[in-house]
Amino acid sequence: MTNPLSTVRTYFATRRAIREREARIEREMAAYNTPSARMDLEAILARHSTHEARELEEILRRHIPAGVLRYHG
Repeated sequence: MTNPLSTVRTYFATRRAIREREARIEREMAAYNTPSARMDLEAILARHSTHEARELEEILRRHIPAGVLRYHG
């Protein structure tokens, strides 16, 4: 039987790793801070399927004004 404390520790360690990964991605994407750089990033995202680019597009939507990011579906 699984130890409940071990399960909770694993859950929190996993959540922490996810938050750290998301923060790293957000810091990397912050470097795309000019209209030209944003267009470059959009071109990169356009090469991938909507499913593959979804996470990055969600991050961009949280950090840039509405309507600036174009849909690549």
